[in-house]
Formats: sequence, C-alpha cells, structure tokens
Amino acid sequence: MTQAIFVTRSIPGPALETLKAKGYDVTVRDSETAPTEDELVTLLSAKPYDVALTLLTDPITARVMDAAPSIKLYTNFAIGFDNIDIDAASQRSIAVSNTAGDYGYTVAEHTLALMLSLTTRLVEADASVRRGEFTGWSPTHFVGTDLRGKVIGLIGMGRIGERVAHHLSKGFDSRVIYYDTKRNEQAEKEHSAEYREDIESVLRDADIVSIHVPLLPTTRHLINAERLGTMKPSAFLINTSRGPVIDEVALVEALRSKIIAGAGLDVFEFEPKLSAGLAELPNVVLTPHIASARTSARDAMSRIVAENIIDFFEGKAPRNIVNK
Repeated sequence: MTQAIFVTRSIPGPALETLKAKGYDVTVRDSETAPTEDELVTLLSAKPYDVALTLLTDPITARVMDAAPSIKLYTNFAIGFDNIDIDAASQRSIAVSNTAGDYGYTVAEHTLALMLSLTTRLVEADASVRRGEFTGWSPTHFVGTDLRGKVIGLIGMGRIGERVAHHLSKGFDSRVIYYDTKRNEQAEKEHSAEYREDIESVLRDADIVSIHVPLLPTTRHLINAERLGTMKPSAFLINTSRGPVIDEVALVEALRSKIIAGAGLDVFEFEPKLSAGLAELPNVVLTPHIASARTSARDAMSRIVAENIIDFFEGKAPRNIVNK
C-alpha cells in the first residue's frame, strides 16, 4: 500500500517534489489560509494518511489525532511546535518533528535589523519622509543612539542567541550578558559572553534585551509587567522567538508609559492579531513573523521536513523528533 502524506498548505522548496519522486501519495490542501481544528478533523479522517506535514498555525489537538488514528508522524514546517499537543501525541505513540537546523543565522540577522531600526529610528524617519515632512537637514531631527558598545542581554543562548552574540561582540564591540537554563561555555569563550544566574540580572543591566527561547509552559509570559519594570528606561526589547513569551498587554503599557524606550517584535502573543494600541505606538518596530523568511532558510526547512518523512517511512527515527 502506498504511503500517504497530507500537507496542510503548500510549502516552498524541494520537499513536495522530493516526496513525490519517492513514490509517496502526497495530498496538498488547496488553501493559503490556516485550517481550523474542525477542518483538520474532516480532512485528516478522509483517508488513512500515515504522515501529516503541518505548519505552526495548524491546531493539532488530541481531538485531531483521534480523528486520524493512522497518522503516526506530525512533522512541523517550523522550528516551533507549540501548535501540537506533544503530551497527547506521546500518549498515542505518535512522533512529532520540527525543522530545526543550521539556518538560525537568518533569525540572528533579523534580530540585528530590529536593533538597528530602533537605535537609528529608521522606521520613524522613513514614515516621516513618506508623509512629506522632510524640509531639510536638522541637527535635532530623529537623533538616535549607538548600537556600538551597548550591553546586550540575551535570554537564551542556543544557536540563534550565539549567532547574535557573534555579530554584536565582533562587529559592534558590544558586551554580551546572558541567561539560559544551561550555560554555553563556547559563547563565553568565543564571544566573551557573561553568564548571569537569573533573568532579572540581565534585564536590569542590559541596554538591549533580545529573547531567544522556545515557547514552553515555563516561558509563557517570561517577560511580564514586573520584569519589564526592572529594565532601564532607555532599554529596548527585541523578540524574534515566540509571541506569548511576552505579556503583550503589559508591554503596550510599558511602552506607552516610557517604562522602556522601545521594542522590536517579529512575533506576537495573539498572532496574527495585535494587542490594542501596539500598532499606534511610535517606539515599536513590527514585522510579520518573517525572521527566517530567506530563500536559503526555506529551502533548508523544506529539505529537513522531507528527510524527516523519508526517515520515518524507512523505519528510522526522524532526525528532528521532539518527543523522544
């Protein structure tokens, strides 16, 4: 019997053609919008699929899994996987995999772009020019601050955090301090990163705080009103990890009240919706979850997700399994 794969939305890169070339039965849902839980129940129960290739926006709940008992692998086209009920999958002996790989440099570059946008006031200045407000050079117009020499606080020092540390310590003469549940001795040696025992110490001393942690029950609202209050009034907060790591309502109030100077966000707590008032604030830079949106990264993700599925069908553990 031909091995069957359901793909919740078309994805870029070589994955789909690679899987078809292997002789697998590949069904791609014909829509560019995210499916609802009810829709997934209907679609995945339509035939005995073996694998579901999913996206971060797809709610893979216990109910969805029970509607399609033949599926034994959900492979997410994303690094994150909080859209999938991991405990429910493990209880049902269903494997879950993601596309973590060596393309975190793209997220690191986007993190730097957000930092530079804030310190140079680039987005504010661009909007002013487009409104026709530029009447000539002025020494007081959109005066920003240097990125060079700043104390950068990283919450999370995995692959992406380490790459951010590399750029900042080598290219901007920054002093890097960090907190992680696990020390990164390589980052300490190569980038002179200074480990801190708690998050509060990083928040208190950093000029710019950048978040690089997965979304887990322990990291949801990791940055809340109380912790925002420990930051410098001149500090910026950057998030290219997952939206719910920050209490977005508290962040809006902190930005509005000048508790912190600004924020750069690529992800949002209630994505794709924004918390009330966020978009109207002049001291934020907002991008639509595009930190890894590079051709090289999408191709890498596509290859990894295909490899996960091929491994599974060939009786091997997917190399990016997340519920071992």
